[in-house]
Amino acid sequence: MTDTAPAPVGSGPGGFAGLVAVITGGGTGMGRELAVQLAAEGASVAICDLSADQMAETERLALAGAPDGIEVLTHVADVSDEAAVVAFAAAVGERFGRVELLFNNAGIGGGGSLVTDERETWERTFNICWGGVYHSTRAFLPLLLAAERGHVVNTSSINGFWASLGPTVSHSAYSASKFAVRGFTEALITDFKLNAPTLTASVVMPGHIGTEIALNSARIHDSEPKDLTAEQVAEIRERMEQRGLDLSGASDEDVRLGVQAMFEAFRDDAPMDAATAATVILDGVRAGRWRILVGDDAHQLDELVRATPEAIYDDSFYDLLASRGIMNFGLG
Repeated sequence: MTDTAPAPVGSGPGGFAGLVAVITGGGTGMGRELAVQLAAEGASVAICDLSADQMAETERLALAGAPDGIEVLTHVADVSDEAAVVAFAAAVGERFGRVELLFNNAGIGGGGSLVTDERETWERTFNICWGGVYHSTRAFLPLLLAAERGHVVNTSSINGFWASLGPTVSHSAYSASKFAVRGFTEALITDFKLNAPTLTASVVMPGHIGTEIALNSARIHDSEPKDLTAEQVAEIRERMEQRGLDLSGASDEDVRLGVQAMFEAFRDDAPMDAATAATVILDGVRAGRWRILVGDDAHQLDELVRATPEAIYDDSFYDLLASRGIMNFGLG
């Protein structure tokens, strides 16, 4: 093993121009913005997502700002399904023959409680957020190795170093998956140095970013706010009561509208939007950083967790975060 690292992908005078980038979860949010910004710099882009319509909009936006000759490939795939990811990689290989950048970005929320949530919901969340990273890295490894240089960018979360959304919200499936993504990426640093020296890896840990993740997660888990059943509404009432909120005066339709408004506020009122987050990520890749924190809240929380690791699930820690306005504990 040598300490002489190859130049970071995208760090040269041409930036990302002429490279091929793959982005999972490219239909909305940070995935869409990564595709748009990479295409604008002259990279060809391949994206996968569950929604063909959302990917079509990403393709339109990416090509609108891209120089002539840039290609955008879209492919419907569920990243938790290894066969579907392998088929996506085959399509990319047939079109481009190589990949310089792999952004394992796809993810959803849900499956908060190991105790009260359905196993299917819990595992659906874990298998997309972790399984998608694993399947995609394996499937695209030959194409990354076929390039002169390759870089894997795995999206973890602040929940990859702090497994919580606050003292009243269970958050086990998502947090477990994001810890797995973080550990996997850190292990790849040495693995690649030893066994694939043309490859490097980065782990991305965003804070609260304004994306469609809450709304998309609801669709994937068949729990869109407008379609919530009476039983699902009753479960929401129970959870809200556990947090000290009285919804006895609200109708079921009021609850549905309230959940929709909460999800939209998560997207619209975030301290950082998806476009800015994508820029931070790409700047980190260009700089060759293996650990990319995204958002002031991510930086602050990282410092606090490191300073008092034994206290980070105590009420006093949550009070400290609330006093600094670091986290919005309204979701869950």
